[in-house]
Amino acid sequence: MPEISQAAQSNPPHPLIPQPAHPIAFLRGFLERPKEVGSIIPSSRWMERRITRTAEIAKANLIIELGPGTGGTTKALLQAMGPDATLLAIEINPGFCELLTQTIRDPRLIVHEGSATDISEALAKHDLLYSHGAPDVVLSGIPFSTMPKELGLSILQSVKDSLAPGGRFVAYQFRDVVHTLGKQVFGPATIQLELLNMPPMRVYRWDMA
Repeated sequence: MPEISQAAQSNPPHPLIPQPAHPIAFLRGFLERPKEVGSIIPSSRWMERRITRTAEIAKANLIIELGPGTGGTTKALLQAMGPDATLLAIEINPGFCELLTQTIRDPRLIVHEGSATDISEALAKHDLLYSHGAPDVVLSGIPFSTMPKELGLSILQSVKDSLAPGGRFVAYQFRDVVHTLGKQVFGPATIQLELLNMPPMRVYRWDMA
């Protein structure tokens, strides 16, 4: 067996290109369903911090994450959430759902297999409207640039219909398609750019009246 050099053992991965918690599952998910996985590279820790702060996760009672994938951002959300908050993760890929259920042991997390177009159905299935009221935050990293326009608009309308008054929708994307579509549903967003990510990513936020 070849020896690993001391330098290779001591040098950590580049901070802007973090390794996913489950690299094989992450890569397999991207290769099998590239239109449903936003990137082959997971978000950096700076990106995760910007997402949680922009969405004001610490203040939220009920949070919905669309497209959690292998759970990197999910873990960041759980770390930022309050002890009595709930996170509903809606994932269309059954393999990712199974992985999330098996690897993240947190009673505040509910993993739901389904489409982002059916947020109301997911809320009803888990009795969350009764126990928590409408969601304070919907967060999405799903790739709007690779889906049909009609599907993207349907997802955004589902988000709008589900959010509580004063709630917020935050989307993080490489491209601006979500903003183009989002203006038709919500109006213009506030936009931030996270440069400490590979590649740099835009973060869009819409606030409900």
